[in-house]
Order: sequence, then C-alpha cells, then structure tokens
Amino acid sequence: MKAWQLKNFGLDNLHLEEVATPTPKANELLVKVSAVSLNFRDKAIVDGIYEPDMIPKPLIPVSDAVGVVVGVGAGVSRFKEGDRVNSHLYSRWIDGAPKPNEPDFCFGAPLPGGLAEYMIIHEDSAVKAPDALSDEEASTLPIAALTAWFSMIEYGNLKSGQTVLVQGTGGVSIFAIQIAAALGAKVIATSSRGENLEKVKALGAWEGINYRTHPAWEQQALKLTDGKGVDQLLDVVGGDGLNQSVAATKVAGHISVIGFLAGQTASLNLMPVIFRQTAIRGIAVGHRMAFERMNQFINEREIKPVIDRVYPFGDAVKAYEHLARGAFGKVVIKVAG
Repeated sequence: MKAWQLKNFGLDNLHLEEVATPTPKANELLVKVSAVSLNFRDKAIVDGIYEPDMIPKPLIPVSDAVGVVVGVGAGVSRFKEGDRVNSHLYSRWIDGAPKPNEPDFCFGAPLPGGLAEYMIIHEDSAVKAPDALSDEEASTLPIAALTAWFSMIEYGNLKSGQTVLVQGTGGVSIFAIQIAAALGAKVIATSSRGENLEKVKALGAWEGINYRTHPAWEQQALKLTDGKGVDQLLDVVGGDGLNQSVAATKVAGHISVIGFLAGQTASLNLMPVIFRQTAIRGIAVGHRMAFERMNQFINEREIKPVIDRVYPFGDAVKAYEHLARGAFGKVVIKVAG
C-alpha cells in the first residue's frame, strides 16, 4: 500500500512510500482509509515538539481517520466487512477513568496512524461513523469534536442558558460552538480576525471578542457576563494566558486545558485560582463511550463539521502547511474515493 512515512522530525522528512499492507490479527479490523483530518497534535509530532522520545521512526502519522472495514481477524464481533468506522485516538480507553499508560496506545504516535491506504484498528477501539456525514466530515470527529464534547458535556455538564468561552476558530473551538449552541448555551468566541468572528456567529456563537483590538480579552468576557465570568472556558492556547482564562471564568467555574499553542509551560498566579475556586482540568480527548454518545447527538442535531479545505492524498505536505498557517475549522486529506 501507499503510506506517508515520517523518517525524522521536520516536514521535509515526510514522504509517500510503498509499504506492506498490514494483516488483521485476532479482534482487529483492516480498514481501507477514506479520509483523515489534521490536528495540532499531528503537526507537533512532525515538528518534534510532542513527546519526541515516544515517537517511533519511521512512523505513519495522523490519528483521525474514517474508512471501510475490508478485512477482519479471528473473533471479531462488533463490526463486519463493509461497515464504516472511525479511529479513536486513545485506542484502549473505552470508558471510565483513563489508565496511566493510555498515551502508549494512541494512533498516529506511537501506533501507526491513518495517513495510508489501509490501517489496523482493534474492534474495541473502532466507532461507527455517523451515517449523515460524508467521509470528509466524519474524519474530523475523533479529536476535535470529541475534545469539545468531553470538555463541555462529559466533564462540564453544560446546560442550556450557561455561557462558554472558546479560543480561536480551529477545529475544537468550532465544534464547541456548534455543540454548545445546539444545547442552548451562549458561546463567546475569541479571534484576531473580525471576519472569523462573523463566521462563528453564523454558526451559533452569541458574541465575539477580537483579542488583537482587546488584548485584555478577559475584561471583555466579564463585561459580556455582567461581571460574573463564563461558566466554562476551553483553553486551547496554553502558556501564561491561562491567567486570563482564570480571570474570565466565574467563581467555581470550569476551565478545560486542551492545547499548548502558546507553549507547554505556564506561570500561573495561584491566588486568583484559590480565591475564585477555579476547577482546572487537563483534557486529553475522551473515551470511546463518549465518542458514541457524541455521534448520536451529532446525528440527532444534524451538526455538520466545518471543513476549511480538502487535499488529495498526494498533497499531504500542503495540508500540513495549511494547518501551520491556521485554518477555520478542519483541514482534511482525502485518501480514497
């Protein structure tokens, strides 16, 4: 089969090559990949800034995939040939609390990912793709959608009428807007581009804050909530900006720490956290059962993922470059027709 392989860190070291097609073992599915979507994690892996010591080389990257089951190993009972399934990042996290070693079994590093014509998925990890979504749309779900869902619903227990602040207009934030709006929550979105703020309002956001014109965006969030602060905040930026997130969140509110765009360390002022009794939780996507609940919700509410652009399989490097420039929603690579 054809597969993109990362031989060393750096996008120049990602090459399309011929490799052996894998054979499913007991309880495994052989999936003909239809489409994959890119996340910041995928870029960070290629760049060598995402836990580099756990990245095998060569590596078939990209965690998020959708495809059709074309072969099954002995004992498979959950799926059959012809079924359309999604990969699930934490391939052994099925339900409940995560185990300490969940990162050892992630697709796209250290396990082979989906940027190939075929991939192996254990039947316990696979998730039925929503019938109402195209391959391109379904490929966007495993990290971006599930992270938003797990943060707000499974962890935050979001209710209609509550307020959520999301940062930027990448995949997680766009899904958070769509999910929260579908529940009747009020979403505040931040962006450096006025046109993107208009776009998110069309998707259901209540208000937008331009953090270029309002660097103290947390003060704007307080104004919009009558000084109270938002019920939940999804922090995809990380770094020292976490202090602004604390200030923008209500007393005893929830902050989901999701990303590290501004850095993997933060100098956190503890007194506001203590006085405001802020709940700060790291979110590493979610488990399979939450994925299945989310897919049911997406079907029922007829939510359509927002895709910035779809690239052909041979242009994977261009897709990574697009992600590095920034995207409104998701960047997708079409693997098979």
